[in-house]
Amino acid sequence: MNNNSTRRIIVKSGRGEYEEKKSRFIGQAFAISSSSEAEEIIERISKEYWDARHNCYAYVLGERNEITRCSDNGEPSGTAGRPILDVLTTSGLSDALIIVTRYFGGTLLGTGGLVRAYTAAAKASLEDADVAELKIGVILQVTIAYSFLDKIQHSLSQMGLELSNPVYGADVSFDVTVTTDKADELEKTITGITGGRAMIVKGKEDYYPV
Repeated sequence: MNNNSTRRIIVKSGRGEYEEKKSRFIGQAFAISSSSEAEEIIERISKEYWDARHNCYAYVLGERNEITRCSDNGEPSGTAGRPILDVLTTSGLSDALIIVTRYFGGTLLGTGGLVRAYTAAAKASLEDADVAELKIGVILQVTIAYSFLDKIQHSLSQMGLELSNPVYGADVSFDVTVTTDKADELEKTITGITGGRAMIVKGKEDYYPV
């Protein structure tokens, strides 16, 4: 796992618009998992907006945004794709794609006007999107006797945590998602409350919404 302790991802696509001198700029933001998925979305949007003058885009992929791509799609070099990419990188998002579709309004905007318009449309798409922050952590799968449940829940609450996916059988089982730096502390707490009678299985380290 890398040293980046947090990631920000899009969990719900966003759409926003910007207009300047009758040119209409439609920004759309998407979550992606691969370059091929990004290309599929770009192709779909280009077909949907086939009558637009330009469909410009940028995307970032990887835990450290190792992969970046952008396209001016016929606009003057550096006036569309790069500004969209700058919006993505400054937002701190990972695995994200923004496409900005332009319907030409008949008046040239100039280099500065294009950069401003594509930037504004890209930002508008992100403002409409739902974004989640993920942190490096683990899921602890815990099984305890019912008699310990109240004390465990109280301790979780004090640590700012909560149980999920409870299963009620002869004992009660549940999951707790916790940042890596707190996992050992939580294990010790549960072990102490139950006198060592809890069964705890630690999952793999990954990015989770915690």
